[in-house]
Amino acid sequence: MSLSYESSGVRYDQLDAFKRACQKAARTTAGELTAHGYAEPATTRGESAYLIEGADHYLAHVEEGLGTKNLVADAVQAATGRTFYREIAIDTVATIVNDLATCGALPISVAMHAAVGESAWFGDAKRMEALVAGWAEGCKLAGAVWGGGETPTLRGIVEPETIVLAGSAIGRIAPKSLRITGDVRAGDAIIFLASSGVQTNGLSLCRLIAEKLPQGYQTPIGFGDSRTYGEALLAPSVIYVAFVRECQRRNLKLKYAAHVTGHGWRKLMRLDEPFVYEITAPRPAPALFRFIAQAGPVSEREMYATFNQGIGFAAYVDAQSADAVLAAAKASGYDAWLAGTVRKEGSRKAVTVPSLGITFEGDTLQVR
Repeated sequence: MSLSYESSGVRYDQLDAFKRACQKAARTTAGELTAHGYAEPATTRGESAYLIEGADHYLAHVEEGLGTKNLVADAVQAATGRTFYREIAIDTVATIVNDLATCGALPISVAMHAAVGESAWFGDAKRMEALVAGWAEGCKLAGAVWGGGETPTLRGIVEPETIVLAGSAIGRIAPKSLRITGDVRAGDAIIFLASSGVQTNGLSLCRLIAEKLPQGYQTPIGFGDSRTYGEALLAPSVIYVAFVRECQRRNLKLKYAAHVTGHGWRKLMRLDEPFVYEITAPRPAPALFRFIAQAGPVSEREMYATFNQGIGFAAYVDAQSADAVLAAAKASGYDAWLAGTVRKEGSRKAVTVPSLGITFEGDTLQVR
């Protein structure tokens, strides 16, 4: 029987219903900004970053969490003695600042939230030092200061052997014309930037699969890749801030940007306005994803509904700008390619990959 993300205990319909309820209540607080000299842009709710509009700039704010990826690091360390908490820290910073960059904001300050069940978690000096060094490295990759954080001990809520990692970031858009507004039109090009692997989504399902494998995370993934399952899962996430910064430096307009995390390729249709996003040049799934699909087993449709399948960031640009945007991506160190086209079909919203026979209609993504 094929596995799904729901079989790992994660149901997006329940999570997204809570998010929509929060957005509805949060809108009632927008008037509180007036006393501070700010206002709420009409289209910021439901996007990856929350924007606050000033006279000549925007501020952006994001709060994000790592999820359960550190449990993979804990299991691999128990089996091999190797710590991957440098990578885990970069993952956490990445999931925060990548969301921030989708609106055109460049991160200024990143804060850490590290909750433990018992303070003894920090007694493993090697692991603790790797976490600290990785967080600082992630901030530097994002061009942001590490501004502070919180380290609560939550006995009875957090297991004694684990840590819950999350954080927040503040960014700025100035001048205001650099904001990525979502002014997508039919005929626009879709550019993909490669991921390093699963990055930070779908780990609950990855962990469920590990439990079924006789060698667990020490299982070689094959498909031309020499890494073990654990090593491949723990590759640090790519931080995409430098791509957005380079496009701004070159005066290249990004119409919309999507950080491809939870909801897999469905996240490509996060923009509220209905479009059909046709992916005409998907690359073959990297080895890790082929291994997951086989080991689960997980159906091809479920793989694209849950995982990034080799892409971590998508940019929507005017077709005439596509080559220049690709050049900016490659100049700033990213593997990027022209992947598809935006089409308009009335009120239909969908992501379609014709060569794979996969289509996700708009009702499969309910984040607003």
